[in-house]
Amino acid sequence: MKNTYLIGHFPLISIILFSLSFGLYGEMEALILIQKIGIYKGMLEFLSKAEIKLALLLVIFLLFFMLFSALKLISDTAIEVSLLFFSKDSDGNGLKRIRMAAVIFAAGGAVSLVSVQSITGLAAIFLGTAFIAFIYFVFAVSPNLSMPGMIGLIFFHTIIWALFILLVAYSSLKLYNSIMNSLPI
Repeated sequence: MKNTYLIGHFPLISIILFSLSFGLYGEMEALILIQKIGIYKGMLEFLSKAEIKLALLLVIFLLFFMLFSALKLISDTAIEVSLLFFSKDSDGNGLKRIRMAAVIFAAGGAVSLVSVQSITGLAAIFLGTAFIAFIYFVFAVSPNLSMPGMIGLIFFHTIIWALFILLVAYSSLKLYNSIMNSLPI
């Protein structure tokens, strides 16, 4: 008997695994940073080494958990809007077929735990997983799409994510420049 809800928890597992991977890398880098700026010894007066590591891991894990959860929300919304615009399926069968993409993300999250020493490895695994899941998504919904609908769906997702990345990059650069200009140097 096939249960449609069997993999319903996989998105949460994949978010936890990716957050843990990026959190472990961030914790290692944060430890190096606080040692370089000289506040590590002061922190050792109040907390043990293990408590400092655990606190840093927890904070960075939660930041990445919130980031990946927001990206999942944006992704789900973009997927459903694109299916509304381009799919001929009005019953939602396409949504049932694309739920298996959660398995791809869970596998990518598990693989990312191997690469916690390298941010480029983590980024490559995350982006590769997202690309593979997108290819699976296109093939899973292709029976309900015409050729112009498939082209429109691919361009829709490409434009949405490109605009999102450009908006975040532009906002980050503006914020960075305003902070740098306000410094009394």
